[in-house]
Amino acid sequence: MKFMPMETLAYKPTLHEVLPRLRSLYQRQATDRIFAAFDVPSAAIAEFAEQYSHGYCEAPDPAERVRFWDRLFSEQIALEDDSLPVAYLSELDQGLYGGLVGGNVQFMAHPENGWISSMVAPILADWSEFDHLQFHSEHPWFHRYLLQLDTFVGQSAGKFGISHFILIDGLNFAFELVGATETYLSLAERPEMVRRAIELAFEVNAKVQDTFFDRVPLLEGGTCSNMCEWLPGRIVSESVDPFHMTSVQYLETWGRQPIERMLARFDGGVLHLHGNGRHLLEAVCSLEGAKAIRIGDDKGFPRAFDILRSLRDRSGDMPLVVEVEYPQFVEALGHHQLPGGVLYKATKAPSIAAANRCMEKVRAYRC
Repeated sequence: MKFMPMETLAYKPTLHEVLPRLRSLYQRQATDRIFAAFDVPSAAIAEFAEQYSHGYCEAPDPAERVRFWDRLFSEQIALEDDSLPVAYLSELDQGLYGGLVGGNVQFMAHPENGWISSMVAPILADWSEFDHLQFHSEHPWFHRYLLQLDTFVGQSAGKFGISHFILIDGLNFAFELVGATETYLSLAERPEMVRRAIELAFEVNAKVQDTFFDRVPLLEGGTCSNMCEWLPGRIVSESVDPFHMTSVQYLETWGRQPIERMLARFDGGVLHLHGNGRHLLEAVCSLEGAKAIRIGDDKGFPRAFDILRSLRDRSGDMPLVVEVEYPQFVEALGHHQLPGGVLYKATKAPSIAAANRCMEKVRAYRC
């Protein structure tokens, strides 16, 4: 089933002003400009938090999830920032891949943002069971995936976009098979099995992502993104999380080739770094096909915004995405202290009206 490309979104009347701005950012033509997406109060998320507590929950109904996103974005129709109304298929963001090779998928509710995520416990008792793994497109979890895609595409059409969702390839996939500890040990003790897992991971992930782009229409020739809002081309969302607790050399040895192979299959990819992965920044920026890096904030590490000058210097002209609380963003904006080539995700804005007033200064800003 193929769908026609989208050219408008009812929940983003300013779309044709926003897309050229984002295109300039991700084509590295806006190093002297800044961009902003605002988190504003939401009745939809408040209602979700009343319905779900944080923790494990039942598998959600795709139609119910579409209704959540529809309500969320309908509340934000007057928002004139650089964000796009983009639904994330969080229910399939990790558990899908393990489920496709026999894993027991579990779901977890996140009241703070309205997500229901999924994961699997390690699937194999040890590597001796690897040859029993089977992957095929007739698997029940693949049919569930198709149902989710078709439900979201059908119900969102013309109103809001659907984001790409995370790849679980390379060592991430090995984690799902035997767990993180065994994967790290196997890099030294069973490297041949890790290589086999990486090859199977490529097959599974390529099929999942090919299917996504076959069924989810591009928006003005680009991919909607929960990480970066929108990027031109067919862009995937890659993860280097297993290397956050290793040296850069492990990324070079075990990560670069599989990642660049996957990014080359499409039109590139976006990546993210957690607080304990910032030592990888230069290496990640040098990956062939990398289009943008989202720098996350994690407990025990300086906030990315607080060390942004250093991160900006280290990343060259790579577009960055960072979070910052609204008051701090407004203060830095007023004092002309914001580095360019960055999409600022401003959290806890008091209202849509306040965000829109702030955007007037954002659009005029030059470094």
